[in-house]
Amino acid sequence: MMITPIQPIQLLDELNQTTKAADQAELPFQSLFQDAVNNVKETDQAVQDEVYKLATGQSDDLHNIMIASQKATMSVQLLVQLRNKALDAYNEVMRMSV
Repeated sequence: MMITPIQPIQLLDELNQTTKAADQAELPFQSLFQDAVNNVKETDQAVQDEVYKLATGQSDDLHNIMIASQKATMSVQLLVQLRNKALDAYNEVMRMSV
């Protein structure tokens, strides 16, 4: 009667390889959040530029200022929603029992 040996568990090796691959790859949420922050900065700067031009008399186009203002408002709202969802996910993970 031949007894076959128990095979070693490969799960830890696979987990270690997965962790190394995750460290090397850029996190998609990080890049998404950074893009949202950059978009808020850019739209806010565009609004400030348009308002400055209107205040100094270089432009009299109020329509473009209103459009730029709405774009800035929407980009801030998107950033706030991303932050809220990230915090909700973090809180959910912290509530999990081990």
